[in-house]
Amino acid sequence: MAPPVAERGLKSVVWQKIKATVFDDCKKEGEWKIMLLDEFTTKLLASCCKMSDLLEEGITVVENIYKNREPVRQMKALYFITPTSKSVDCFLRDFGSKSENKYKTAYIYFTDFCPDNLFNKIKASCSKSIRRCKEINISFIPHESQVYTLDVPDAFYYCYSPDPGNAKGKDAIMEAMADQIVTVCATLDENPGVRYKSKPLDNASKLAQLVEKKLEDYYKIDEKSLIKGKTHSQLLIIDRGFDPVSTVLHELTFQAMAYDLLPIENDTYKYKTDGKEKEAILEEEDDLWVRIRHRHIAVVLEEIPKLMKEISSTKKATEGKTSLSALTQLMKKMPHFRKQITKQVVHLNLAEDCMNKFKLNIEKLCKTEQSQQGKPLRKDRSAEETFQLSRWTPFIKDIMEDAIDNRLDSKEWPYCSQYPAVWNGSGAVSARQKPRANYLEDRRNGSKLIVFVIGGITYSEMRCAYEVSQAHKSCEVIIGSTHILTPKKLLDDIKMLNKPKDKISFIKDE
Repeated sequence: MAPPVAERGLKSVVWQKIKATVFDDCKKEGEWKIMLLDEFTTKLLASCCKMSDLLEEGITVVENIYKNREPVRQMKALYFITPTSKSVDCFLRDFGSKSENKYKTAYIYFTDFCPDNLFNKIKASCSKSIRRCKEINISFIPHESQVYTLDVPDAFYYCYSPDPGNAKGKDAIMEAMADQIVTVCATLDENPGVRYKSKPLDNASKLAQLVEKKLEDYYKIDEKSLIKGKTHSQLLIIDRGFDPVSTVLHELTFQAMAYDLLPIENDTYKYKTDGKEKEAILEEEDDLWVRIRHRHIAVVLEEIPKLMKEISSTKKATEGKTSLSALTQLMKKMPHFRKQITKQVVHLNLAEDCMNKFKLNIEKLCKTEQSQQGKPLRKDRSAEETFQLSRWTPFIKDIMEDAIDNRLDSKEWPYCSQYPAVWNGSGAVSARQKPRANYLEDRRNGSKLIVFVIGGITYSEMRCAYEVSQAHKSCEVIIGSTHILTPKKLLDDIKMLNKPKDKISFIKDE
């Protein structure tokens, strides 16, 4: 039986890399450590592991590096932090002098490249207290098995603000995003051909050029000191302006509808059942959620009651047998039945809450949004249109399919690299390139299409990555952005564009 989606996706890849480069690197049998995280690494770890996983790696306590903490001088501390002045200064306060050190020794792991000025600051202050100091090159959040974010929502402001005084901020955020995108490629062990959408703005072109240069530098100085040739994967960089329509339409597939219409925060859904307030986390460990999240709300409302009836009838059939072995089997299955029914109750509540909001006022909006006056010059998807109010297909699906089938126009989608690998979805090698030693491994593992959208992606665009991957078995599509958008979030972002920005909180060393 195939493993669950979450076990074979991006989250698993990230966790395995963190295990290998951080925990295995400093592990000692029978030794416990305290772990210190900053804001970004807290989100990163929360996205790909649980506290029980950290306990297995010898972590007894997880602390916020920014907060005041009592010293525990008999224990070693593992710092997993971003290479910023704020995080480094917090570390240095923990090791001010030997008599005042908060911990016995320190193991420091940075998410990505640590600037020389910060490294030298650490070296000059407390080098004798440090056992390890490494860069692991994971500076993104694996949001889902095929979705990642850079967790920089303020990038929207700097990329699209009309204020010319923000030019420095825009350059800095472009550099930071390029560094982060390179860590996505490095984590996937890919050196992709980099392409970009040439219009409507030059954001994609600028970012693509930066990423290509940083990929070149990274693979010249990787940990094996080997130059890695271009792999059979593509990285497409797109500016949000390529499809403004998909950002404001109300999507009626389950996940997109829920995050659009309900007050879900940190993937936590709050609901009432039997008069009690409850909450559930919408996560990929929930197989039912993975199974139905991309389905139309009408299908979900039909399917969940059917599943509940199936479980109920299975349970009754088992209960009808009075033999000792049958009763033993029933007792074993009870927790399983309870868990399944609980999940179904959660999702049925979620679907009904969505429909209540929909009937209130969203239905009228959807009718207006979906009556196209004239069909644009796009792929005919009339055979795919099952529901009248879900006829719109995001442009990004066309782009993904055309990229895999090698139909993207080279003028509209130029490459940054001089000799890119030929892409036709089959892993073919350009005549100008020698087949590499791991070519068969590439074919066996399949190729990747990595997409990055500057300025946010929608849940409907995330869904497209899964649909296209399912249709093209030889290629896995992985989509990412600065952050995730809903129609309300986009409008809030746009409202901020004419307002002054007084600080750049996420740019290194500002």
